[in-house]
Amino acid sequence: MNKDLEKLALEVEEELEEKFKELDKICMLNSRKVLNAFQECDLQENHLSSSTGYGIDEPGRNKIEEIYAKIFKAEDALVRTQLISGTHALAVTLFGLLRPKDTMISISGAPYDTLQTVIGVGDEVSDSSLKAFGINYEQIELVNNDFDIDKIKERLSKNDVKLVEIQKSRGYSTRKTLTIDKIENVIKAIREVNKNVIIMVDNCYGEFVEEKEPIEVGADIAVGSLMKNLGAGIATSGAYIVGRKDLVKLCAERLTSPGIGKEIGPSLNQNPLLLKGLFFAPSVVRSSLKTAIFASRILEKLGYNVEPKYNEKRGDIVQTLILGSEDKLIKFCQGIQKGSPIDSNVLPYPGDMGGYEDKVIMAAGTFTQGSTIELSCDGPIRPPYIAYMQGGLTYEYGKIGVLKAIEFMQK
Repeated sequence: MNKDLEKLALEVEEELEEKFKELDKICMLNSRKVLNAFQECDLQENHLSSSTGYGIDEPGRNKIEEIYAKIFKAEDALVRTQLISGTHALAVTLFGLLRPKDTMISISGAPYDTLQTVIGVGDEVSDSSLKAFGINYEQIELVNNDFDIDKIKERLSKNDVKLVEIQKSRGYSTRKTLTIDKIENVIKAIREVNKNVIIMVDNCYGEFVEEKEPIEVGADIAVGSLMKNLGAGIATSGAYIVGRKDLVKLCAERLTSPGIGKEIGPSLNQNPLLLKGLFFAPSVVRSSLKTAIFASRILEKLGYNVEPKYNEKRGDIVQTLILGSEDKLIKFCQGIQKGSPIDSNVLPYPGDMGGYEDKVIMAAGTFTQGSTIELSCDGPIRPPYIAYMQGGLTYEYGKIGVLKAIEFMQK
């Protein structure tokens, strides 16, 4: 490796010592939260056993959902390997809670590309979208990376909106991630004018980054993927929905069928992986954050625009690197692939992907396909050519991957 780059990396790490100590404190708090939930819910060895077939009222699966509800301070939880991704879980939630002629509003601007397809935003509307089922959609833009409180209160005071959607992470946008403090502030404002609207938070990439989760600050329901933070690279599939018991029931009946809901769903030998993933999640999230902060600082020192900066408060594990050209975006992602433990000899190239309008390049030499808590990097091929980097099961592997990506990009 380039000696100048190695020297710069050491200088950056010395600069980040205090920041890394802050991450240790959050990791300890969330580790206590997880361990307490395991103990208070009386997790036992027999709960590691799994079911096949229908999985009728399976004890292990039920215990996992009890633990999730405890950690998130929610009334109930739906944690299933049958939820394939974060987008799938969000779609199940929206279709479970909304009915024809209902209105939903995103108050964090445009949602992530794949969720726009679910909603029916854009010129080509799927016959399976919410719009095709007669559900109305509106959105309110952020102002200076924060909620437009006055506009939100004015709109929701009419009491004709069924559901408010908040996306914590930035998605493929240039706005900042929304912190839990900002989410708490807007929820308080909403409740001043509307007590009944359902507040849903897309929590993908945000779990265990901060000290609190969305349900704790007043959200009715929160959704996330086990391919991200809470799976810790150990869970091989799945997603979760947590929140009010009546709302989780509707989501469960959308996933399975009315009248059956949470009663069925085989765990298919996944219980140990889901529990191990959750157990390791606070530590793995810390490693991902350390990797992101390291990448932010070293790329900034090399002259690139980065968001967030290394010393900013974070609400998720995503690091954006504004590389300025298609060639650099492609090479950086290819460098991340070269720093991966699997398929390191493969060079990813941009391609068409379902749910995305632009070509997208995705680099992830991961143990679980598509796992974004493992070091990965992706981005749409559109100006200003932003690489969205996330993950890192350990900081050491994350650092090596980032340095390889920088070196490859500089060739």
